[in-house]
Order: sequence, then C-alpha cells, then structure tokens
Amino acid sequence: MIYPLLKYASLVAGLAAGLYAGLLGMLTTSSFQAHAVYLHKIQMTWFKDLNVPESFGFLRNQVIPFHIRSSDGALLYAWHIIPIELYRRHERDLLAEPAGLVSDVSSRMAFKLLRDDPEARLIIHMHGAAGTVGSGYRVPSYRALSAGQPEKIHVLTLDYRGFGYSRGEPSERGLIADAISVVDWAINTAGVPASRILIFGQSIGTAVSLAVSEYYARQSPPVVFAGTVLVASFADVATLVATYKIAGTIPIISPLVRFPRLFEYFTSFIRDTWSSKDRIASYVRINEDNGQRYRITLIHAEDDWDIPWQHTKTLFWHAVNATTAQGISYDQLEERKSASKNDLGAAGSVMEWRTEHGVIREEILKTGLHDVVMGNPVVSLAVMRIFAAADSSWS
Repeated sequence: MIYPLLKYASLVAGLAAGLYAGLLGMLTTSSFQAHAVYLHKIQMTWFKDLNVPESFGFLRNQVIPFHIRSSDGALLYAWHIIPIELYRRHERDLLAEPAGLVSDVSSRMAFKLLRDDPEARLIIHMHGAAGTVGSGYRVPSYRALSAGQPEKIHVLTLDYRGFGYSRGEPSERGLIADAISVVDWAINTAGVPASRILIFGQSIGTAVSLAVSEYYARQSPPVVFAGTVLVASFADVATLVATYKIAGTIPIISPLVRFPRLFEYFTSFIRDTWSSKDRIASYVRINEDNGQRYRITLIHAEDDWDIPWQHTKTLFWHAVNATTAQGISYDQLEERKSASKNDLGAAGSVMEWRTEHGVIREEILKTGLHDVVMGNPVVSLAVMRIFAAADSSWS
C-alpha cells in the first residue's frame, strides 16, 4: 500500500519539477520574457472599444482618442482626458464635435484648451503591465490625478507599443522611445512647457517614468519637469523576480534565490533589466550637479501583493544616497527615518528628504493594494503638492 503511494508521489513531484524546469527554460527566451514581463496581450477591456471612451464612464468627448508617432515609427494610441470643470465650461462646444478616434487632434477644442491656456497643467500617465489605457483602476486614476484642480489639470495617457491599439512589440528600449515621443509631443506640439508637466507612473510605468525623467535631465540645456510621482515602483527586474509571488503567495522565481549561483545564472538571461534604482540615483545626481529644482514622490502600500513595498524603500535610499558626496548607508537612513518620519497611524508614514535643490518624499501606506491606490486621495494630494511647489502663484 505504501509503495504505490510513494511511487505516485514521486511521479507527481517529478512532473511538477519538470514543468517548473520547463517554465524556467522558457523564461530565458526573449519572446517569452516579453510576455511574462509586460503581459501586453492581456487586454482587460472586456470587449469594449477604446475609441468609445464613454463606455468606460466618461462624458461624450471628455476623452479624445488619437495617435502619436514614436521616434522609430511605431504608431501609439493615446487618450487626452479633459478635466471635468473645464469640460463643464465648454460642454456645448465639445458636444458639437464628432466623437471617436481623431485623425487631426490639433483641430479639436480639447487640444486648443490645453495649448492656449498658460495656466493649464498636464500629467503624462505611464501605466503598468497588462491591459490598456481603459483597463481596471486606470480610469479612476485619471479622475484622481485631476481632482485637485478640475479646471486646470489635463491627463495624457498612452498604450505603449504592443499594448491595446498600439502597434509593435514591447521592449525596454521601445517603451522608453514611446514615452519620450509622447513627452516631445506634449512640449513641442501641444506647447506645454516642462515646468507645467508632471510625470506619473505606476508599476512598470514607474520604470518608464524614471527613464524619461533621466533622459530629459541629461539634455543640454536640462529639461526638468514639475515633478515625478511613482506608485508601486520596483528596484529592478532581477530584484523583482526574486520577490514576486502570484497573489502574494505562489512564488515563481524566488525559490532560486536560495541557490545564489543558479539565480545569478538565470538572471543573466534577463533582456530588459529596468534598473530603476540606478536611474533614480542618476536623475537626482544630475539635478543636484546642475542646480535644477526637482521633486520626486514615491507611494507604496504595504498590502501590495504584486510588488512588495520594500522596493520603494530601496529606491528612496538610492535617491537619497545620490544627494550627498559622502553617501549614506541604508541602515543610516533607516535610523534617520525612525527619528524623523511622520507616523500617520492607520494612514501609514511619510518621510521627506530635502536638499537645496530637491525634495524626495516617501509615502508608505497601510492599505491600497497594487492598483486601488491610484484612485485614492493620496495621489490627488501628491499632484497638488508638486504643482504648488513648482509655481507658488498657482492655485
């Protein structure tokens, strides 16, 4: 009786081990990695047409769907979302325009309201993996982003190449090129100066946001935005796969961490590294050296099952460490936090690091999960705080 059970158990264990080894093998290939990292084929729009934003809860022509051409020719799908109070003021004229995908966005009233208002602000939204501009909690996020000034704050969001209606296949280089092209459109076509633009990213969108922010800070002369808000960020892909668990419980790669050489060998196959910890340090260092004002807000919920909140602590440390010539160790910063952070009880904690030129703010929330937090007031306030700091006369 015992022998058949042991034989059956060994067969099951062998099959599971074989399947796991097969999964690891597939993850070393570029094409499978792209699907695993970006999940771009998972649409999550539930048979809705992105060219009909009204089906996602928007007012008629509150959202203008259009295309932006990436620098390498990829055709990107984007939404321009008009703030609600501005919509109310111009409702009659907006309703008079045809709805749906727009071939010449510059002819539309929404574009002119953004371009011609010297008080307008623009948030460029970089979404996370999977889905489209209309998926999940992204729609409530757009409303939260403009809630602080519903007559002034426009939102521009895009689907990277390979996502939604955007053509191509995703890669680190490709997504960065897409985001740079969208920012370039905002500055040079819509005529919004960088000082009135805030870069917002969530999940993998935080890595895109940091890459874009660093790219523009390196230009001559430097281009620095009003600020950057990063929600549910991660240090880099290697660290992420070492900690990632499906629904916070089922590990994929993390079992290999117990075998350092094997884990190091596996991570050597990672194509898109997305080293946000290095990029945030570089971005801070460039601005400090150039004497440019900058603001970064990092937000993460402790109950995030997808990306552990400790990733944001790591990013915060890399950013702070880049502000000082002598550096500061992780443990030293944790000691400073213990003495200086603002404990908000059930709302979490806040720590700010200020220099002559910049403010780096870490907000660790008790709740908010991975996506829900995007639509919460903490995001609205982060946006308001950055725009007010960039221009004290703005209200």
